[in-house]
Amino acid sequence: MIDTLSTRGIATAFDGAPPAAPAPLPAAPDIVAILPRQARTVRDTGLEPRFLADLVLKAIQSGGKSPLAVLAGKLRLAIGVLREVLNPLIAEQQVEVAWCGESDIDMQYHLTPAGQRAAADALARCRYLGPAPVTLADYRAVVERQALRHAAARVTPAQLAGVLGEDGLAPATRAVLGAALYARRSLLLHGPSGSGKTLLARRLGRLLPGPIAVPYALLAGRQVIRLFDPAVHLPPATPARQEERRSCDARWTLCQRPLVHVGAGLGRDMLELRHDAEDGVWHAPPHLQANNGMLVLDDVGRQRIPAGELLNRFIAPLDAGADRLALHGGQAESLPFDAAVVFVTNLAPHGVLDDAALRRIGYKAEIGPLAPAAYRALLRRQCRARRIEYDDEAADYLVERLHPQSGRALLACWPGELLDRIVDFAGSAGVEPCLAVDAVEQAWRSMFIASGAEA
Repeated sequence: MIDTLSTRGIATAFDGAPPAAPAPLPAAPDIVAILPRQARTVRDTGLEPRFLADLVLKAIQSGGKSPLAVLAGKLRLAIGVLREVLNPLIAEQQVEVAWCGESDIDMQYHLTPAGQRAAADALARCRYLGPAPVTLADYRAVVERQALRHAAARVTPAQLAGVLGEDGLAPATRAVLGAALYARRSLLLHGPSGSGKTLLARRLGRLLPGPIAVPYALLAGRQVIRLFDPAVHLPPATPARQEERRSCDARWTLCQRPLVHVGAGLGRDMLELRHDAEDGVWHAPPHLQANNGMLVLDDVGRQRIPAGELLNRFIAPLDAGADRLALHGGQAESLPFDAAVVFVTNLAPHGVLDDAALRRIGYKAEIGPLAPAAYRALLRRQCRARRIEYDDEAADYLVERLHPQSGRALLACWPGELLDRIVDFAGSAGVEPCLAVDAVEQAWRSMFIASGAEA
């Protein structure tokens, strides 16, 4: 299960910054150069005619009287491919033309009794009904073309600086992040809970330039693997021109480079293909969905799989550029694996991984407490983002008294959490929120159970 991450109360030093001057809108992506060309014949699809015939029979059965254009949209196949599949079915008296308009495209089809039986047999073989899948060979070729290691996919220093902004990170840490992104090598972010590691990783993931082509489904043997997930494969920031799509293979869609985040709930079973008997498909594991993007493995050392095993599970396939995944009957398929992998932990790295394992991770960066000046700057930006007037006396009370008194480090998570509580208390009292000593004290005490010394 892929985690979703709530940002309420979890702020980092790059959140809450004042809005920058609006950047010029990016140009619409050249989808003709990204998406594969449209398959105009059955042979072009790479799929067996019998598989396509089964798919068409199931689609007509599910929709009843089916217009040709509707079939094309449902199966993401060109009209020419559908006609090539339908003509033999009509000749075999499994499909009939139910209605014909003035245009040769304006046609509707339905199943004969023989076609109903053939559709039932097709469902017994495979219950999948959706966009026609692409072959593994085609998928491997596109993933390779979009691989992160290619120069066109490099993150520039200016882009990195724009994301990190006034984050309070040491120059040495910034340099490590830049080198890891440039080299496309694995990265370990470690430090105390609340220092902003996870959100930093997600911000880095959004730096990966796109867009890319992602298929709705893959075909391995006669098994369908559903790959596209709308929660992971987001549309590009700038929509493509619709007229360009007509020349592209509709079995593929245009997406941003994916950012997949998994946390403490990760187990061995999530790293394999998962069969859905009801839909008749296999669901792709998170690292397959992350292809050509970033995979963030959070809470390392707290998952339902040992950290060393987790590392071995990804580093070797990452080096090889492929991972073997099992299907029914012992069949295994080699699938491409191209992702920037970021490990995140709030545990001591040497307590989670041994030296040999740590050597296999390309770069390591410690994300720790902020310096007092950076912490105050973050508090100021968070106030500005919430339209709360900043007050130096209240900031001094927080930094110079409450934090030292409690022994709590100046972590990036606290300013946002504190201000959210100030807003909550003010709202419940029917007053305007303000950064004052008494408001800071009230919010702080609601966040923690005081120790004996604090009491």
